[in-house]
Amino acid sequence: MRGENHTSMAQFILIGFSEDPSLQPILFGLFLSMYLITVLGNLLIILAITSDPHLHTPMYFFLSKLSFVDICFTSTTIPKMLVNIQTQRKDFSYSECLTQLYFFMIFGGMDNFLLTVMAFDRFVAICHPLNYSVTMNTHFCSLLVLVSWIIMFCVAMLHVLLIKLLTFSVGTKIPHFFCELVQLLKAASSDTLVNTICLYLSAALFGVFPATGILFSYYQILSSLMKMSSTTSKHKAFSTCGSHLCVVCLFYGTGLGVYLSSAVSYSADRSMMASVMYTVVTPMLNPFIYSLRNKDVKGALGRLLSRAISFPS
Repeated sequence: MRGENHTSMAQFILIGFSEDPSLQPILFGLFLSMYLITVLGNLLIILAITSDPHLHTPMYFFLSKLSFVDICFTSTTIPKMLVNIQTQRKDFSYSECLTQLYFFMIFGGMDNFLLTVMAFDRFVAICHPLNYSVTMNTHFCSLLVLVSWIIMFCVAMLHVLLIKLLTFSVGTKIPHFFCELVQLLKAASSDTLVNTICLYLSAALFGVFPATGILFSYYQILSSLMKMSSTTSKHKAFSTCGSHLCVVCLFYGTGLGVYLSSAVSYSADRSMMASVMYTVVTPMLNPFIYSLRNKDVKGALGRLLSRAISFPS
């Protein structure tokens, strides 16, 4: 009974960052601060966009959805980690682990899809401006988001169902701070060939292809900008892409770049640092990137804060 189990009796031990008791308060304070900044920053972006009629456009519609997904994405891992640090517990039940994995994959995939859709939106706006209002209509934008949700719900469920077929030893140790798919496959005591094949297929379909789509979109955008004769028009067109391009570089640079390097020479510590970068740091920085580089968002945030300050009086 103790040797192996793949039912609800199975339990995982999340090793986390450090077992040194003196570092636990520092880790708790650091990640709590980052989590609160992430939630507050993205909530402000959502409130600014929904409350300002000037921002009721496809570009900001997708940005509000990205901010919502970033809040959920971070919330799948950090609160549980904070509880574990505070209670000095590292155990994680089988059902809790699969639930966390399911939602983590959904929101992580939605981040990927939304960044791709936002690149397509900028491509249509700059390369085909006369058809922009017709192509990127409200119905089509909502449909893109809805289809993305449906795809990720199905893909995440497929991976979870495949994980349920695996066998794990009771008290399996996972060198991570949350239940990550790759780490679960490494910890399984049964054959993971099917899971690994599905993992690589998912990485190709929902990682490589979206990244290729973003690169193609910006190649077309750059080509269109080079054909513009007015410097002012070039600057105005590219300024609408600057924030998105920064977020794309941050997301893929931290998520893919560090993981590819860790695949060459695997290290549990390096893998955890990579996860922190794209699960915590990137969602935390996104609101700052969009608010600091975008005049429309800065103006909306200013009006929102002004109304909030003057409301009591």
